[in-house]
Amino acid sequence: MSETTVTLVGNVATNVEYRETPAGGVARFRFAVPVRRWDRERAAWTDGPTSFYTVSAWRSLGVNLAASVSVGEPLVVHGRLKVREEELDGRRKTFVDVVATAAGHDLTRGTAAFRRAVRQNPELQPPDVTASDPWQSPPPDPDAVNSTLVTVS
Repeated sequence: MSETTVTLVGNVATNVEYRETPAGGVARFRFAVPVRRWDRERAAWTDGPTSFYTVSAWRSLGVNLAASVSVGEPLVVHGRLKVREEELDGRRKTFVDVVATAAGHDLTRGTAAFRRAVRQNPELQPPDVTASDPWQSPPPDPDAVNSTLVTVS
């Protein structure tokens, strides 16, 4: 059975809490996803109910979220949806969690400057691309070009 994946667009509702666990580091925060609807009677946008999710992000995503995100900032979060029920004070409550696999600032509402994270293991460092443009095509090798002219009669 496959898991349900979701993409949510909303705002960070609480501070990001980061903790180290035996399974690796994890960041957690509450995420508010407001509903905006067009009200035909008033000919205006209105706010509907806001849904709240607990988002958790593991390992490097968690570290980077904790270093990059503050309360109120707009995000796009993609991950696995988890619904759980618990009994609290004799009442059953339903909680909706998202285990994030990707997250980033919502650039429809502002700008951001990306900074590559520094990895701890030097063997895993990406190659140094500052010396040359990684998107530039190399010039053609003159020895590899076939200069033979073929005449068709």
